Amino acid sequence: MPKFIDLSIAIENDLPSDPPMMIPKIQYLDHDSGAQQMKLFFPEIDPARDLPDGKGWAIEFVTLNTHSGTHLDAPWHYHPDMDRGRKALTIDEIPLEWCTGPGVRLDFRKFPDGHLVTAAEMEAAFAAMGHTLSAGEIVLVNTGADKYWGTQEYLVRGCGMGREATLWLLDRGVRVVGTDAWSWDRPLPVIAEEYRKTGNSAIIWEGHFASIEKGYCHMEKLANLDSLPDHGFTVFCFPVKIKGASAGWVRAVAMVG
Repeated sequence: MPKFIDLSIAIENDLPSDPPMMIPKIQYLDHDSGAQQMKLFFPEIDPARDLPDGKGWAIEFVTLNTHSGTHLDAPWHYHPDMDRGRKALTIDEIPLEWCTGPGVRLDFRKFPDGHLVTAAEMEAAFAAMGHTLSAGEIVLVNTGADKYWGTQEYLVRGCGMGREATLWLLDRGVRVVGTDAWSWDRPLPVIAEEYRKTGNSAIIWEGHFASIEKGYCHMEKLANLDSLPDHGFTVFCFPVKIKGASAGWVRAVAMVG
């Protein structure tokens, strides 16, 4: 029997692992509140008399943005264009065949937080594992950042993929990648500090902006990548279909065996 590994984090209320404007809010209504709500549909009921144990439904009201929790970014998130002039795809336009395929895990936990992964380091990682990358494979980068999920520290943890490393993957037919860090790029505070010192705008969001040349999707805020083998597993990452959106929430799962 195959083994399924959950690669997703849960969306939780008020966790400080996003910038303040992006932190999810969840309002929980319990079964007692649900019993009162049911009276809107069944005005004559007496919950204590007519409902099992006087209880109704439980329901939640959730305030999110499309990049809350584990999600798949569409090329539209990065820029209006992709593939050197083609209109960028929104999340509802992503081909479903992109969202499942053989998986490869890159163990980049050896790199320090804020490290910029290069094409040479990407190539060396594949050589070390003896794996030749094929079109349609889904590459997941294990930075180790996910162990800081639930804290503000998560925002500055993990290495990030540079433009050349991203294009190295895309040139080999990869369409979907992912990371257990907050961003596919290096942590934004790290990039901001380097930009302040150097004035080099080429470093800003360079991994994301690679999509202008070759359109692709990436998952962010993955988890449990350290439970995966280097390859020999299948990834499923179908996003919620939101019309015209830049991303969609995804329950990413790996099937091993």
